[in-house]
Amino acid sequence: MYLPSEKKKSFFAKYGKDENDTGSAEAQIAMFSYRISHLTEHLKKNRKDFNTQRALVNLVGKRRRLLNYLKKTEISRYRVIIKELGLRK
Repeated sequence: MYLPSEKKKSFFAKYGKDENDTGSAEAQIAMFSYRISHLTEHLKKNRKDFNTQRALVNLVGKRRRLLNYLKKTEISRYRVIIKELGLRK
């Protein structure tokens, strides 16, 4: 994969509780956001790559579901992650 494990651990350390906290919603949202930006850049160069386009749509849906979950359960965590990642509804 294009993302080395050291980079993943730094994401999990920054957005999760520690570098082994891969299950927290914030860490997963941050990883999805990174992958989404990577795939978006790829699709700007390769317009007809429909498999990547489908994967991108799936990732956006997963991230949206996690954000909705956070918004429903803990609005403060939702606001923090939105602000840190610079996302908008």
